[in-house]
Amino acid sequence: MPSSNRRTLLVLGVLTGALVLCGCTGGGGTDGTGGTREARPDPDLPLRARAVATTDTLLADYDAVLAGPGAAQADRLRTFRADLAAHRTALASGLPSPAGSTSPAGTPSGSGSAAGGAVPPSTRPTGSAVNSVAALATAERQAAGARLADLDTASPALAKLLAAVSASDALHAAALGDTGPITVPAPAPSSSARAAASGPAVSKSPAPLPGASAAALQNALAAEHAAVYGYGVVGAWLPAGEQRQDAYATYAVHEAERDGWQRLLGAGGATPTAAAPGYRLPFQVTDAATAGRLAAHVETQLTGVYADLVAATTGPLRDRAATALRDTALRATHWGADLSALPGLPG
Repeated sequence: MPSSNRRTLLVLGVLTGALVLCGCTGGGGTDGTGGTREARPDPDLPLRARAVATTDTLLADYDAVLAGPGAAQADRLRTFRADLAAHRTALASGLPSPAGSTSPAGTPSGSGSAAGGAVPPSTRPTGSAVNSVAALATAERQAAGARLADLDTASPALAKLLAAVSASDALHAAALGDTGPITVPAPAPSSSARAAASGPAVSKSPAPLPGASAAALQNALAAEHAAVYGYGVVGAWLPAGEQRQDAYATYAVHEAERDGWQRLLGAGGATPTAAAPGYRLPFQVTDAATAGRLAAHVETQLTGVYADLVAATTGPLRDRAATALRDTALRATHWGADLSALPGLPG
């Protein structure tokens, strides 16, 4: 790891992310013959409805635990419940919400067919009521995976939101004691997908990366270059022991992320961004406390970078970006960062 007296400037501004992509759906207009073209339904609506239903179930779970065994952790649970309310507000954008209707958790809800974008009923299986903090932690972890089931079919803006909500659910689960793996439910394969899977394997050369994906990957690579240097400073200022070993391990994680993005860009026909010749710290690091603050800052800034990467990519690469967003959010809180209800999203 580089020493703390290396005379370079850490430019952590590259961690802020530059790509902000949003998905739009077609609206009404003319059909070219003077007639009015009917507006197309927003394909995000059923995805939003499923995500809101998951959130409503979690809100009801929090209420049940707060009314009983969760009293000892009431302040923390109320904070996490407020995060969920923020998730619901963001996810419900565009969904029908008839006046006077409420969800089981006491928040406004839509009604009707889920396919039309309204909120389906509770997603909690019969007989699996949450009645303890441990069960609530498991429900949060399972929700973190469920959020990502629709990731690849979502618009860039909704995919970014789903990844942020999933990261927040994972943070809640870990804080409540469940650090198990995040499992994404596998969608049922279509008939065409099954036919393709049964056919002979065909070797293909890596396809060139789309421009938006390549730019977002270059931004992630630049951010990881800076993160590697940042953790070099962090490790140099921490005393020998568990914290320093923690910093060394995270340094290696960021080296691996950097190398992975370099390989991916190269395979896609792009020239990977090189490490900057100079870096500047966002504040002076003089002791273990400020070293920990630097680690939290690096990880917090990376959440925005990876949220942008989710929006700019599709398929397995989008899944990988969502995982990176969740992992860096978990590391940020480990180092003491106080993240928002939607890690990586502005505001």
